[in-house]
Amino acid sequence: MAGVKGRSGRRAKPTAKKELAGNPGKRALNKDEPDYGLVTNIECPEWVMGHGKEMWERVAPSLCKARVMQVTDLHNLEIFCMAYDRVRLAEQDLRANGLVVSSAQGAPMKNPAATILNEASRQMATFGALLGLDPSSRQNIVGGGNKKADNPFGALLGG
Repeated sequence: MAGVKGRSGRRAKPTAKKELAGNPGKRALNKDEPDYGLVTNIECPEWVMGHGKEMWERVAPSLCKARVMQVTDLHNLEIFCMAYDRVRLAEQDLRANGLVVSSAQGAPMKNPAATILNEASRQMATFGALLGLDPSSRQNIVGGGNKKADNPFGALLGG
């Protein structure tokens, strides 16, 4: 699938993240990038329940503390947590009923919970990556509290 306005390949890193990393590429920064407001504390919405609420309470404080959550990222966190709830519920169903169940006509069929588990796992992977919740995408996230200390030997080297 082609990217927007002819762009393809890796997604661009937001300007704030480039600045926090010291702009390692030394390219011109986009000074007109929108700021949607940093989220520093957020309660779990009432529609995120069960295991999803437990996940929210584990993940949201860390994302806020790292200063990487903006208002426009909240839906990613909601979908991630709701998918986690579905994963847990589908796994419980699979353990209770097995991979093969009887259809309405009595024939053996794949347990629909297996499909739900698969789809919810994919959603978790996709939306978790957008939030930097897996090892490979975490390396691309630079939070506000991760600023590197100055190198004490940099002055000696002329840097």
